[in-house]
Amino acid sequence: MTDRQLIEAAMKARQNAYAPYSDFAVGAALLTADGKVFTGSNVECASYPSGCCAERVALYTAVAAGARNFVTLAVTGWKRDEEGKPCMPCGMCRQALYEFNTDLRIITGSPDNIKVFVLKEIFPYGFGRYGV
Repeated sequence: MTDRQLIEAAMKARQNAYAPYSDFAVGAALLTADGKVFTGSNVECASYPSGCCAERVALYTAVAAGARNFVTLAVTGWKRDEEGKPCMPCGMCRQALYEFNTDLRIITGSPDNIKVFVLKEIFPYGFGRYGV
């Protein structure tokens, strides 16, 4: 799957976001080493900590299906007037992703303007089984 296709999958997942409080809809698409794609969208709740980010929804869905080897995460998210701006995973999502692959590629932006990052570069001091 190309980066463009993965961004498009994240954009499609974004359409299912439930973001009545922030109006910031996010979609994510997580690619496994064997070519499977798991998607997620953010879900907000009036009690903010009860919601969940799109990235973790995609990750937890993948893990629940037995996947463990992830290679690329696409993230798209913006308010209505900011379409196509890069959207980065929050600290909690970075930590959850770090558990599985510190070399995970993270792509964001739009199909015509994709930005590429590596998890360990944007989250250099994660903790867990990989240590610090």
